[in-house]
Amino acid sequence: MDIGIAFDLKSDFAAELEIPGAHPEDALEEYDSLTTIEALEHVLAGRGHSVRRMGGGKRFVEAALACKPDLVFNLSEGRGTRSREAHVPAVCEMLGIRCTHSDPLTMAVSLDKGVAKRLVASYGVPTPRHVVIADGEVPRELGLRFPLFAKPLAEGSSMGIRRTSRIESHGARVEWVTKLWLDYKEPVLIEEFCAGPEFTVGILGTGDHAHVVAAMEVVPKQVPPERFVYSLEVKRNPQWKDEVDYLAPPRRSAAEIARIETVALEAYRALGCRDVGRIDVRMNAAGEPLFLEANPLPGIAPGYSDLALLFERLGKSYHDLVLAIFDEACRRLGLAG
Repeated sequence: MDIGIAFDLKSDFAAELEIPGAHPEDALEEYDSLTTIEALEHVLAGRGHSVRRMGGGKRFVEAALACKPDLVFNLSEGRGTRSREAHVPAVCEMLGIRCTHSDPLTMAVSLDKGVAKRLVASYGVPTPRHVVIADGEVPRELGLRFPLFAKPLAEGSSMGIRRTSRIESHGARVEWVTKLWLDYKEPVLIEEFCAGPEFTVGILGTGDHAHVVAAMEVVPKQVPPERFVYSLEVKRNPQWKDEVDYLAPPRRSAAEIARIETVALEAYRALGCRDVGRIDVRMNAAGEPLFLEANPLPGIAPGYSDLALLFERLGKSYHDLVLAIFDEACRRLGLAG
């Protein structure tokens, strides 16, 4: 099979960061390194497929028009709008090219955290109470209980999430929301902070065939769970093992794990995710698991991304992860993988 890889590298946009003050320091956090693309190529080529790099944005469009692949393995985050993750699957849909991962509607809906929360809530999936601040002006009364949590509406990879994202007063709320608004030039989501343990749930498959791989608990080492923020500082820390443990499966009762996985799977299906996804769930102080956000285009950087770490904790290899995604896409599309 001729497989094209759609991707965006940090180096593709590095020139943008040369303009002082034009972008937050984590502006390229979503994008891959060449190491990830090489690792993906190695796995797919090892299955006997011909693999070529198509890139993202205009390069992807030009490559697709020049020579359509049999399948696109999509890692492309896109650039510039809340619909950016929908760019590659939309081009594939328009040109009749088969593509891994979710379709453009699911990609766009999931990246806008407010829309995603409203959609999953309409299916009865519990999520923290929240509001979206569209213009940077923060009213004193939001109808939400402190502590709160604020983050950019349409970013991933912990962009805009710091240890200070947990907010305990109106003054701190105004200060942090204003900073997010100025840095990211987009609306800000504010939700009631969940003081219980945090989990991320790996899911494979599509529709009724979707199934949970495992839940992984993110266990803080430096602060109590009720104050823990899974922030960019934690993820970027070279000594991250001093910050957190990753437990997959969690060391919790079967009933607790089942409730966490049910919330994640119901959210995944409500959003129409395909092939693979990672759903973030956190318990509130009462022990109720709540949907936080969905990632239908989860990172697969070997040894770093949460989904890769989850597979490692289960005793599975990076090859297992890539081929699991690939095989789910082939099964959905009726392809011999």
